[in-house]
Amino acid sequence: MFPFRIPIRDWISDGVDYLVSEYAVVFDGFSEMVYFLVNNLKDGMMALHPVILIIIIAAITWYMAGWRVAVFAALGLLLSENIGLWQAFVETLALVLTAELLVMVVGLPLGVLASRRDGFNAFIRPILDLMQTMPAFVYLIPAVMFFGLGLVPGVVATFVFALPPLIRLTNLGIRQVPKELVEAADAFGATSNQKLFKVQIPVATPTIMAGVNQSIMLGLSMVVIAAMIGAGGLGADVLRGIQRLQVGQGFEAGLVVVIMAIILDRITAGFGRQQNPNE
Repeated sequence: MFPFRIPIRDWISDGVDYLVSEYAVVFDGFSEMVYFLVNNLKDGMMALHPVILIIIIAAITWYMAGWRVAVFAALGLLLSENIGLWQAFVETLALVLTAELLVMVVGLPLGVLASRRDGFNAFIRPILDLMQTMPAFVYLIPAVMFFGLGLVPGVVATFVFALPPLIRLTNLGIRQVPKELVEAADAFGATSNQKLFKVQIPVATPTIMAGVNQSIMLGLSMVVIAAMIGAGGLGADVLRGIQRLQVGQGFEAGLVVVIMAIILDRITAGFGRQQNPNE
């Protein structure tokens, strides 16, 4: 129909090739940092006896979400150890927590900036739309090209996929802070940073924690996909179950992913409720 084709694929490929060739040192340094974080977190948890780590997680869950959820967490984690998926559970938890740490380091400042600058909000909104509607498998391509195969590209792909909700909800939470509170802070002579850290962020914390919650859930949804590029963990067991048509193996690993998702969901939701006790 058209006498020419817009070379989008060529532009993207050339751009990625340029970044790989010109900024290889930067990507290698970032890869080493991410590997250091996730590997040390994994080794630290594996150094603990499973029962000790289960008690720690159950205690955190009890404090954040109540004793019923804590009992569920303890039983679910004991089941994970019983069926031989404890190491895979720890590897996946380390991957998700590392990716979420990166999400918070990047997402919170961008969300705050979007809430304070309408121009930046208008600029970043279509980018977030693109990131949230792009098929998850697409994120594996640049992750592999920039960082190779293994755990690091899995963390990076998870980070990029899980980033948009935190930016959006941080922006939304700060914008929804009642104007009366902001005006009262102005009347007392508060600086811009004082308003942000002492009024806006504390009031917006439940909404921000909802963004953290959503990003963690999206990160867990990337577990199986990241296993395709060597991220390991529970996703690798699910992937092997699919490849070998071993329904039981895939179901067991999927069940442990669900247990982890429920525990992390209740912990983050409980933290948000603690910041807003009126709900």
